[in-house]
Amino acid sequence: MDQSPLISIVVPCYDEEANLSELYRRLTTVLRAMDNSASYEIVLVNDGSSDRTWPVILSLINADSHVVGVNLAHNHGHQLALSAGLKNCKGQRIFILDADLQDPPELLPDMMGLMDQGADVVYGQRLSRRGENWFKKTSAALFYRCFNRLADVRLPLDSGDFRLLSRRCLNILNAMPEQHRFIRGMVGWIGMKQVALPYHRQPRFAGATKYSFGRMLHFAADAVTGFSIKPLRLATYLGGFSALVGIIILVYSIMRWVEGDVVAGWTSLIATVVIMGSTQLLVLGVFGEYLGRLYIQAKQRPLFVVESIVTTQDLKKNG
Repeated sequence: MDQSPLISIVVPCYDEEANLSELYRRLTTVLRAMDNSASYEIVLVNDGSSDRTWPVILSLINADSHVVGVNLAHNHGHQLALSAGLKNCKGQRIFILDADLQDPPELLPDMMGLMDQGADVVYGQRLSRRGENWFKKTSAALFYRCFNRLADVRLPLDSGDFRLLSRRCLNILNAMPEQHRFIRGMVGWIGMKQVALPYHRQPRFAGATKYSFGRMLHFAADAVTGFSIKPLRLATYLGGFSALVGIIILVYSIMRWVEGDVVAGWTSLIATVVIMGSTQLLVLGVFGEYLGRLYIQAKQRPLFVVESIVTTQDLKKNG
């Protein structure tokens, strides 16, 4: 007889000690109200936190046998920490949630209802983003729209990793070998029946966001290069356009030389060098992004290193 829990809640945690107690309280309130309190697990993944996140997770495990702790050997980043939790969870339905409580766990029953009606994926679609500055809102809106123009997979606008997955969908996701992971795009690529649940995103319960501007750019690069070769084509088009501009400048320079105006050629020469040089560097940079990803993928290293997986039984055995 299958003893797997009905629901796994997977939460990547990086320096989230101030949020964990409230996260646990709200999650357990929702889960117990659903009349399936014996059939769920809360998988908390510690992504190499520098604060007391792991000790807090251990205290929750000690108090509640539904809590499972996955401790990574070092900081891998949000997407790989989430992948570690998804790889080690056992539920038939998997609820993905961030520890900052911007995405309300109280929406789980609504997501379960939509999945009962036949959906394989129920994703949260943000109607508003409270507590975020204009730059974050604007850059996020531009990202989703640019991604859909560049990528071969269409990403639902204003959606994140906050979603409920079926086990068959998760099995396909776990079989995908990408090192640079963009999970919401990977889930979109899988297809099946995917349904949106609109909601209003809340401010962080405590602490500050871990996504700096540099991390956001890196995340966007992983997303686009993982699902599109259009940047390579754009680089080719840009190279062709630059070559055309160079030819025009060359023709202009020859005409000026024929007319005896050789001094003016210095400007056109410098312009040609700058245009061609900068274009070549840009094209090489785009090719380098793809080549670097091929190099890392070819190594076939594990996606993450798990130091330990701890349950209540493990803590009891160790005294």
